[in-house]
Amino acid sequence: MISLRTLVVFLISSFCFSLLSVAQSERPNILMIVSDDQGYHDLGLLNSDIITPNLDRLAREGTRLSSFYVAWPACTPSRGAFLSGRYPQRNGICDMIRNEAPDYGHKYPSWDEYDVTWERIGGMDTREILLPAVLKPQGYVSGIYGKWDLGISKRFLPLAKGFDDFYGLVNTGIDYYTHERYGVHSMYRNNERTEEDRGIYATYLFEREALRFLDEHAGDEPFFLYVPFNAPHGSSALDPKIRGTVQAPPEFEALYPEVDELYVAGERYGKKAQVSSKAKRYRDYRAATTCMDASIGKLLDVLDEKGLAENTIVIFFADNGGSGGANNGPLNGHKSETWDGGLRVLSMVRWPAGGIPAGAVNDAFLSSMEIFPSLAAVTGASLPEGVVLDGYDWWPTLRGEAESPRTTMFWKRRNRLGARVNNWKWVDMEGKSGGLFDLSQDLGETHDLSKEQPEVLKMVKAKYEAWYQKTMIDAEPRGPFKDF
Repeated sequence: MISLRTLVVFLISSFCFSLLSVAQSERPNILMIVSDDQGYHDLGLLNSDIITPNLDRLAREGTRLSSFYVAWPACTPSRGAFLSGRYPQRNGICDMIRNEAPDYGHKYPSWDEYDVTWERIGGMDTREILLPAVLKPQGYVSGIYGKWDLGISKRFLPLAKGFDDFYGLVNTGIDYYTHERYGVHSMYRNNERTEEDRGIYATYLFEREALRFLDEHAGDEPFFLYVPFNAPHGSSALDPKIRGTVQAPPEFEALYPEVDELYVAGERYGKKAQVSSKAKRYRDYRAATTCMDASIGKLLDVLDEKGLAENTIVIFFADNGGSGGANNGPLNGHKSETWDGGLRVLSMVRWPAGGIPAGAVNDAFLSSMEIFPSLAAVTGASLPEGVVLDGYDWWPTLRGEAESPRTTMFWKRRNRLGARVNNWKWVDMEGKSGGLFDLSQDLGETHDLSKEQPEVLKMVKAKYEAWYQKTMIDAEPRGPFKDF
């Protein structure tokens, strides 16, 4: 005869085991969308000059992160950091993997010349472990459609880093229609270069591939879908009329006021040339952003149609501060700078099943390096053994249950330096500009407090030096930039 107490214990244990089994079988899906060079203020809810109904929807249905930072103020190191959860100076990608010759108008005459350039042979250290690799043992299928930017050789491409499928550009930028980076074709499917879609606007291609991935995998197995658009990054074309702006489909250009003067006399490659007018650049940037927004909307619609929206984590952010026609207000600075305008970016997170508040704005100090450990935590993935991560689990902070564990962050882009310690921000732009700022009172970094708060300045700079001289320099060496 089973006692009542034994029966109650058995039923409770069975119920808990059942809940655990459900939790294990219903791991959240992940959709991570990254825009390229989008401004901090370039969201329709914030800026009436730009049309982004789908990003607005994401902000209404999720939480907007207003103090979210990336680890570097430009493309390549920023991406390496959020995919690895490690500072650029720790994971080895602490600068750009790109050729400088096109800046002077050079077009590579042959693949033989291009194949021996830095852009072709550089890449992330093969020992680095990226997010899809830790998700794979948990049964996740991973796809990336868009901008890779961590190396072109097969040992550096996404399939070598844990992704199951890849279609996109491998460089820092392309012409949106020819898919060439300054004359060199740059679109790949998995490990092979492909020209199958030459002439089709790049955003449409990444949308197409991401929708295909959802059609093939959504609902059958947990997925990690990473869609790093190249929009609204400027076009990497040698033509002076195109290079200074962003290409966008005519139907999206038509959503904005007509530009009276498209081209003006200017200079490119040290010579006089016709270049895009400021008004055209501004229009083109907004049109490319709205086109990207429309593609994002289609992805969100598929999640709704398949009944997956409730338990899919949707993360959106820009890879760095805006440039070109972007609006970073009220922040100071832009892409490539260590002012907040180069580092603090537009970001949203939506996950209804995870208790992320809808329509909220969270001003907690957070970074893109939080993404790796946070996604590992909710998927049951094991963190890589012996690997030092620089991020934290952000879920209690996003739910409003705890303060952010992040109190400091540091940046080094050659001799452009920056540090944030709580609400204190220090900037050193090559010794030419910068200072100490209280972000709680001065979001635009306009009032330098260096002379008024010398002890605070000393403290912040000391923490920066400890981070770089002790922690980063003494870290286990990773290529390609570190000497070892």
